[in-house]
Amino acid sequence: MKCNRKLVLEDGTVYEGYGFGAGSFRPCEIVFNTSMAGYQEIISDPSYTDQAIVMSYPLIGNYGIAAEDFESRMVSPSAFIVRDLNDEPSNFRSTKSLSELMEEADVPCIYGIDTRKLVRTIRDRGTGRCVLADMSTPVDEAVALIKSTPAPHDAVKRCSCTKKWYSMTSNHLYSVVAVDCGMKKNIIRMMNEKGCNVTVVPYNTSAEEIMSLRPDGVFISNGPGDPQDVPEVIETLKQLHGLVPMFGICLGHQLIALSYGANTYKLKFGHRGGNHPVKELATGRIEITSQNHSYAVDEASLDGTGLKVSHVNILDGTVEGLDCERDRVFSVQYHPESAPGPNDGRELFDRFTKLMRKG
Repeated sequence: MKCNRKLVLEDGTVYEGYGFGAGSFRPCEIVFNTSMAGYQEIISDPSYTDQAIVMSYPLIGNYGIAAEDFESRMVSPSAFIVRDLNDEPSNFRSTKSLSELMEEADVPCIYGIDTRKLVRTIRDRGTGRCVLADMSTPVDEAVALIKSTPAPHDAVKRCSCTKKWYSMTSNHLYSVVAVDCGMKKNIIRMMNEKGCNVTVVPYNTSAEEIMSLRPDGVFISNGPGDPQDVPEVIETLKQLHGLVPMFGICLGHQLIALSYGANTYKLKFGHRGGNHPVKELATGRIEITSQNHSYAVDEASLDGTGLKVSHVNILDGTVEGLDCERDRVFSVQYHPESAPGPNDGRELFDRFTKLMRKG
């Protein structure tokens, strides 16, 4: 079969392969994910908004798409890149194939390229921008399109809910307000399992509105993009310091740091996948974690903020957790709710409920 689609990187490098999904192309940032399973949860994670995902695991699509496994209402990436596509899934739970979903969601995809080489290139050179194109598109035209298309800065606005909504549980013990910056469903499920009624509010909800809901605690969710693109959330968190216990995950972790006066920076190629070792400094315990982020908290900027580092990444030493005992605030860079990924960090939800119980 003749190649009918190509991936063009911003430096003009071309990978030829076979298209599936949609046929509409748009420039985006290219990143890689090292997870061995969970492709449906990955593509429905809002944190991948405006990104092209390269899966390092070679075989994708073999168990299809199950209606109950979505992590959000949206299929998030701008493009999806795999080595081998299995479009005839073997799974009694499957309701459609991966290519059918991507076509419905208007996400262009490519398979049949050397993803090992591509992942190594991203790792060595850092994340860049790319575009999928038809074979007939001249490379210089594709590169010009990449360079002339500005990077978006409103990803959280596009991912967040527009009105508050509720997720209740029977015999609830606590009431949590969750600030939706692009939240995954399994976070809410975990909160419900711990006896929390959850009120989900848009990212730009004010501190006054949040406190009017009389929460026992406030949660700040994961989400896409640069944390400095959402100053509304940073200002809200500043006003909430010390009023109620707060817990942040991923983007929420970065936003908490910024609200205390710390800084963030962009990583060379980010952390994405379910196999990142993280050390809890208080106990020395090593957790294998699921991660998805491009930015990290600058440890040198934490002096004088009242925040202490609670977790570090074993591979590169980056900050993976923060704690402010005075204000009953803590956060982690990784995803303790997994989906997909290991379950090592799930006790953090117990820690949140203990803080609310003491309060």
